[in-house]
Amino acid sequence: MAQTVTECLAAGTDSVNLINAINTGSWNVEGMTQAEINEMVQRNVDHLELILTYDGTDDFPNIAGATDSKKTTHVAAVATGKTYITNNS
Repeated sequence: MAQTVTECLAAGTDSVNLINAINTGSWNVEGMTQAEINEMVQRNVDHLELILTYDGTDDFPNIAGATDSKKTTHVAAVATGKTYITNNS
């Protein structure tokens, strides 16, 4: 059985939380270089961008066309992550 939009977006919640916490300085990055932190943020941005492209094919729900309020949080986290990387490169 295919996942629902809510289930797929829930899979990205950890990435949203990580990006936002790193941005606010509340994620423990002790011992990591800025390059390593940026790579971690980028991996999570990539994960969210992939989820947000799901279009209803290949057993995935149509997240790209969804208006679910959780999607807004994911889109905002992608922007936050990209800005963080730009500001810390």
